[in-house]
Amino acid sequence: MNQAKRIEILTRLRNENPHPTTELNFSTPFELLIAVILSAQATDKGVNKATDKLFPVANTPEAILALGVDGLKEYIKTIGLFNSKAENIIKTCRDLVEKHHSQVPENREALEALAGVGRKTANVVLNTAFGHPTIAVDTHIFRVANRTGFAPGKDVVKVEEKLNKVVPSEFKVDVHHWLILHGRYTCIARKPRCGSCIIEDLCEYKEKTDF
Repeated sequence: MNQAKRIEILTRLRNENPHPTTELNFSTPFELLIAVILSAQATDKGVNKATDKLFPVANTPEAILALGVDGLKEYIKTIGLFNSKAENIIKTCRDLVEKHHSQVPENREALEALAGVGRKTANVVLNTAFGHPTIAVDTHIFRVANRTGFAPGKDVVKVEEKLNKVVPSEFKVDVHHWLILHGRYTCIARKPRCGSCIIEDLCEYKEKTDF
């Protein structure tokens, strides 16, 4: 795919959704961090159901530590892998209190040192909480980038590297959200909705549908 086509794709996505953001509910960087840790192998809708009950009760590292692992599990038990996520969140809250004055750090190395936080989670927090031009590649972005020909790569790191290379700086802060939403609602895994896609004529997917 050539760069002119990529810019046209990004322009259309921006025109359709000028101010995209995550579908996770949050009001502070800490709430976002906890929501993203919970979202691994879970839906945003499922995470929001849990955090809508959790955050009014505990939305600081100290408050979640006061709940303890078992108390936290009661709020997140509807989410997949809740046992290990509860353990990780308690460890993360302890580290935030002891090492970061209870604040979410605004740098990748410190974020990735927290329990349950990998590259993707760090990228989401840096982008959505702090406005950094990071691109977190999840399954949706990986699929859209490869299927359309926009930024093909063998794994999520390769796709992230390619996106960082080909996405102009004016689109970088928002591209993560556009591609996730496009993959979640239009360029879906089993049967993409090509017929209702605003970039269908630019996409290089060979097996387009008319759905």
